[in-house]
Amino acid sequence: MKKLLILLAIFTSIAATAQSVGINADGSVANTTAMLDVSSTTKGFLPPRMTTTERDLIASPATGLVLFNTTTNGLEIKSSTGWISLKASSDVVFLPTIVIGTQQWMEKNLEVVTYRNGDVIPQVTSASAWAGLTTGAWCYYNNDVANGAIYGKLYNWYAVNDTRGLAPTGWHVPTDAEWTILNDKLGGESVAGGKMKSEGTTIWTTPNTSATNESGFSGFPGGYRDTNGTFSSVGYYGGWWSSSEYNTAAALNRYLYHSFGGNSSFNYYKTYGFPVRCLRD
Repeated sequence: MKKLLILLAIFTSIAATAQSVGINADGSVANTTAMLDVSSTTKGFLPPRMTTTERDLIASPATGLVLFNTTTNGLEIKSSTGWISLKASSDVVFLPTIVIGTQQWMEKNLEVVTYRNGDVIPQVTSASAWAGLTTGAWCYYNNDVANGAIYGKLYNWYAVNDTRGLAPTGWHVPTDAEWTILNDKLGGESVAGGKMKSEGTTIWTTPNTSATNESGFSGFPGGYRDTNGTFSSVGYYGGWWSSSEYNTAAALNRYLYHSFGGNSSFNYYKTYGFPVRCLRD
């Protein structure tokens, strides 16, 4: 009870005076740029701990809310578009993630130019060369680096399936089943796409049906490279490879479209070029 009263007094003081308050074991003065300054060399700050299910029951969580997710075993911060995980370890390449259910997705499309072992993935700009590929390659949409800054790189499926590993350490290209888990978390295939698409019609072509981006996935319409090496559908279509093979000639992807709100699965020849969005292992 005594500790509770002390805490109440501290926070009442903060509210009343809007001055910096310090909880400092060494007796140092609170930093004037902080409302609350906690200092210790023997103890740390312990945020609220909860599972993903418990976190998702928080009604209208405020942007900036911090907690420790015991399901994913990582610290999370609520952004304006979703939960961002700060989990990292020595054997994982640290990249910002978006937490959707129990899955941690890369915040942006993949942009690597080497396999996990350091071998270079060839950039192929020639249409005829692209059409004849049976090994991994990447390109920018329309071979324009400015498109890469927005949409990331396009990879053929041979790069996705290369045994040297396209995804960085600690990550993997999602299977078709893992894309289904994402859809199910967002209410099913028919509505998940709207919750994954970035909002507005600056990047997406009108009408950008049902786009809310409430998942934080921020899916962009990066288009694709066809089997003949030509480019198509930027602004209209956003697709991502899965690691799941359909048959010897084709593999499965998931895509969003400007005029519907679903996230559908389809099979494309392995020589197509699509973006890749990875999952944390």
